[in-house]
Amino acid sequence: MIRFLLVAALALGLSACAVTLPPHPEARPFTAAPTATAAVDAALARAAVSNKRALLIFGYDACHDSRGLAGWFATPRFAAMLQSRYEIVWIDVGTDRTLNADLAARFGVAPIVGTPTAVIAEPDGTVLNAADAPGWRNAASRSEEEIYGYFERWGG
Repeated sequence: MIRFLLVAALALGLSACAVTLPPHPEARPFTAAPTATAAVDAALARAAVSNKRALLIFGYDACHDSRGLAGWFATPRFAAMLQSRYEIVWIDVGTDRTLNADLAARFGVAPIVGTPTAVIAEPDGTVLNAADAPGWRNAASRSEEEIYGYFERWGG
């Protein structure tokens, strides 16, 4: 009886591991991000010249949802659409979400309540999706189509 319970517990444990695999690609772009203020200013300037919008992603590499969204963005399908519509900046907020707090305040999303926070802005810095920007903290559980559709719509 004890052997049966041990085998059942092991099987249950192994099946739980299979369920925890992410249903999306993952990437870790935040800790390698350049100085955020300079990168944001440069992205806004490039957006003005190229008739694009700026996409500012506030997150950190230890965040499952930040890595999930970044992973989708790195796929060829997303990269082609995003590159034609946005200048993207990855902004590291650190584990306590206070790193680059000045930028979060500048774009009206301070304090960062969840990561990732995805700000879509015009080249002059006007935020277009202020109500939705903090809502991406569940990005890893969203479908590929939902994520793609959202950024395609806002991309102009």
